[in-house]
Amino acid sequence: MTKVKICGLMEHAHVKAVVEAGVDAIGFVFAPSKRRVTVEQAKELARAIPSGVMKIGVFVDASQEEMTHAFHEVPLDFIQFHGDESPDFIKKMGLPSIKALSVQSVEDVEKATSFDVDFLLFDTPGKEFKGGSGETFDWQLLNDTDIPTDRLILAGGLNVDNVREAIQRVRPYMVDVSSGVENMGRKDEQMIHAFVRAVKNEE
Repeated sequence: MTKVKICGLMEHAHVKAVVEAGVDAIGFVFAPSKRRVTVEQAKELARAIPSGVMKIGVFVDASQEEMTHAFHEVPLDFIQFHGDESPDFIKKMGLPSIKALSVQSVEDVEKATSFDVDFLLFDTPGKEFKGGSGETFDWQLLNDTDIPTDRLILAGGLNVDNVREAIQRVRPYMVDVSSGVENMGRKDEQMIHAFVRAVKNEE
């Protein structure tokens, strides 16, 4: 069954909502973003997250020291590299890892093969900040490559209305949503539950 990650959590009520909804992973954004949290905030929020739910830290071109500190302090299960980090840099980190790549062409997808990571996340290029833009990209680009679906996380403009189609077309290991479960810039508990139902009832 396709797993669900809700990214950009900042409030206790929303952590409670995603756990109750049955998500598989929660993302904390440590990079410049309107959803940015500190290590201390994430550590406090993480206290309410069961051990079976993955905690993923999102970073953009951060230092090794910063990421290692957050990984052990929160603690996190994975580091999501969302910047211009090189394959060598990620490998030397030696931590469970997800590499996010912005997709505009098949060449962007093919870059993924150079990264020795646990999972590959494909997203739409960001606008104001690096990271997602809340818009989808051409999912067909993922079907034209040899990226194994059991390592593939799909992000970019997903919401309750299109996630079923996305799963049918891409068959990702996990879908990742942030703005697609927000109302007026804040996570919406009803939208979170609806999104998770849409994914879990699909299969």
